[in-house]
Amino acid sequence: MLRKAIFILISGLLLYACTSVAVTGRKQLSLISNAEIIPMASQQYQEVIRQGPLSKDQQQTELVRRVGVNIQKAVEQYMAEKNLTAELAGFAWEFNLIDDPKTVNAWCMPGGKVAFYTGIMPICKDELGVAVVMGHEVAHAIANHGRERMSQQLMAQYGLGTLGALMGQNPTAGKDLLLQAIGAGTNIGMLKFSRQHESEADHIGLIFMAMAGYDPNEAPKFWERMSELSGGQQPPEFLSTHPSHETRVKDLQGWIPEAMKYYKK
Repeated sequence: MLRKAIFILISGLLLYACTSVAVTGRKQLSLISNAEIIPMASQQYQEVIRQGPLSKDQQQTELVRRVGVNIQKAVEQYMAEKNLTAELAGFAWEFNLIDDPKTVNAWCMPGGKVAFYTGIMPICKDELGVAVVMGHEVAHAIANHGRERMSQQLMAQYGLGTLGALMGQNPTAGKDLLLQAIGAGTNIGMLKFSRQHESEADHIGLIFMAMAGYDPNEAPKFWERMSELSGGQQPPEFLSTHPSHETRVKDLQGWIPEAMKYYKK
């Protein structure tokens, strides 16, 4: 009887702690609030930017920022139309290009803090390629994938609770857990996104880039270039936890008709 009561209690708490992902509607675990994660993410982002170095290529830097602002406007429009603007509370968008030609990567922290590395720019090739990557990375933040994976780790490692409770009991453990989830670009190991998260970001990102005026048909072409880059060898960091090239391209092609409904030339 006691076990049944505990099961019902935990099930109820988990149900209460679930939210829905924008665009896809998938239910996700949410034991942590954006009010907790965004300020620390912002602080971590500023540390990354200070370490830099930022790219001195003004043309590429402006390209990243221009595309970022376009995707940002599309996101804000989408969330407003769906009465989800409140989910953007605390967002302070920022877009930077870090000078590191050996790093083929880009990421977006909770709160809209984006960084591209110069190593990914040749694969992007042009504004459309940057839009594919930007849409995908921003989608991770809008879908609260970082918050979800932190919630999963919080429950798995420390039992059902909240980040606030953990910070009160063990501030070091709480900070480490948070930094692992938002520590992109640092020497702190990240909690990798799952393949489910990566596929979901592909889907959502396709919608956002289309709304921003970028042809979603370019997305499969970008990932085909990424596939060619790996050449059957160990994939670059940007692809380390992503679905296979064939699966990704096939899925993107399947979502294109939906994205085209949002496409504004």
